[in-house]
Amino acid sequence: MTVLEVIQRSADYLARKGVESARLQAELLLAHVLRKPRLKLYLEFERVLTEPELAALRERLRRRGAREPLQYLLGSVNFCGLELAVSPAVLIPRPETELLAERAWTFLTGRAGSPEAPSAALDFGTGSGCLAIALAVRCPAARIWAVDLSPAALEVARANAARHGVEARIHFLQSDGFAALPAGERFDLIVANPPYIPTAEIARLQPEVRDHEPRAALDGGPDGLAVIRRLAAGSAPWLKPGGRLMLELGDGQAETASALLAAAGWGAVTVENDWTNRPRLLIAERAGA
Repeated sequence: MTVLEVIQRSADYLARKGVESARLQAELLLAHVLRKPRLKLYLEFERVLTEPELAALRERLRRRGAREPLQYLLGSVNFCGLELAVSPAVLIPRPETELLAERAWTFLTGRAGSPEAPSAALDFGTGSGCLAIALAVRCPAARIWAVDLSPAALEVARANAARHGVEARIHFLQSDGFAALPAGERFDLIVANPPYIPTAEIARLQPEVRDHEPRAALDGGPDGLAVIRRLAAGSAPWLKPGGRLMLELGDGQAETASALLAAAGWGAVTVENDWTNRPRLLIAERAGA
């Protein structure tokens, strides 16, 4: 079969399986198998695929048709211009989390005076390492800690840090939250994309998310706010005076999360909208000196 015939048949198969953007995803999978940019496929429509190439594509199509996430099949995702490896051990970074990363590095740079001035940040629940690595790349003098309870996630994060040459500036630590951090450590910023989906809603998620992404990175407890409560109650002692806590929120959580932080004694609490105009990013200032 030619490249064009394979694309057409693959797109039809994925569409029958309920996969959105079936033609695009078929092209991306084929480009991955052939190890070339997707747009180059358009210059090779008449090329005949070899049997090993077809076999490799069929296997990926079967898995995608079973609703395994495209990003896991491709093995990577772009986040803030950085190509990061992903696997079922980690949550797939979303575009809305790029806003959190941008606000985080902007705050660190402004607080320190320049990207080259020293600062310190903690990525709470690092997963793929996307936030910690983005901060390390954008703030080359920053000292970054990144904690996660999952050894498998930390393995992915360390590999991503090495890929972008920042592994020496990020302290990866297996920890249940703050538990394993050195006593007396203080940060200018704590940033987190916590699990925030209410437990009962997980069953209604798309199969790609529900059946394949790590449950621990999704399940925020009965109301989705379990980890956010933990951060509200326990983050302030780890921050320097004037430090910030920055969190990604789920839909409909902004008002309740803001009230939790206010009740915990935080200073100014603000909420920003994401690219789709939904309240998504919560920023809280440590109160007091």
